[in-house]
Amino acid sequence: MSRTDRDEAEIEASRAPLMDHLIELRGRLIVCVVAFVIGFIGCFAFSEPIYIFLVKPFAAAAAFHQAAGGGHSAVSPLDLILATAGLRAIPAVDGQTVNLIYTAPLEILFTKMKLAGFGAVFVAFPVLAWQLYRFVAPGLYRNERGAFLPFLITSPLLFLLGAALVYFVMLPFVMWFSLSQQIVGGGVSAELLPRVSDYLNLVTALLLAFGLCFQLPVVMTLLGLAGIISSRVMAEGRRYAIVAVVVVAAVVTPPDPISQLMLAIPLVLLYEISIWCVRLIEMRRRREDEAEGLAGV
Repeated sequence: MSRTDRDEAEIEASRAPLMDHLIELRGRLIVCVVAFVIGFIGCFAFSEPIYIFLVKPFAAAAAFHQAAGGGHSAVSPLDLILATAGLRAIPAVDGQTVNLIYTAPLEILFTKMKLAGFGAVFVAFPVLAWQLYRFVAPGLYRNERGAFLPFLITSPLLFLLGAALVYFVMLPFVMWFSLSQQIVGGGVSAELLPRVSDYLNLVTALLLAFGLCFQLPVVMTLLGLAGIISSRVMAEGRRYAIVAVVVVAAVVTPPDPISQLMLAIPLVLLYEISIWCVRLIEMRRRREDEAEGLAGV
């Protein structure tokens, strides 16, 4: 066989695995797209009840605000949270408690489409994550596959925890705070009449901000697994991490101290949990190294 033939044979031998990977990637992308489209259609069909569900924290805050006579008196945090969760009756008021508007002919349609797309990501996430795992798993060692799979489960759980904090705690207080800033009297009326798209943008922004921020333990633990960061460095940099958390909370939340504290306090706790997660990884790694050393002796 000539050199040219050998070169062509080597090219063909290297090309086949690449084509197999590309074919597999195409198949998994098709599955992901189909899952997203099915989720989009389903969420769009139920976009109205989903939107009403998202407006419930606003309705609870508005009901408590009207029950207090529209004043600036403080509301019980526990009552507001329980009312949003459906564990306490919302105060009875006359007429509608929430009035959302839209100012463009197709605004409500585009809002429903955006809501359907956002919901489709949630619905299709298990399929997307599983396809991603199945694609990268063959290239991982056995211990790496065992380490990767728990993060695939923990990440959406932490995201849901952040989303629950937004829905049951953050949104009711943000909307109650916004309602308390209204000006009515003296011939002047400045009432809160949010657009449907603006309210959805607020909800999705808060859900994404809290959900992504709650991935802190996952990110720090992965960095610890890779040996990029150590628990000692994290513990020594705790004060700088707290400052960074406060800055992030001030940027991604509405400009009121209650909202910022609602994000900053959980993030500080999650940072402390991250330190312990990395510390456990280091302890396990030391035990494995000691066991290998004894086996070598």
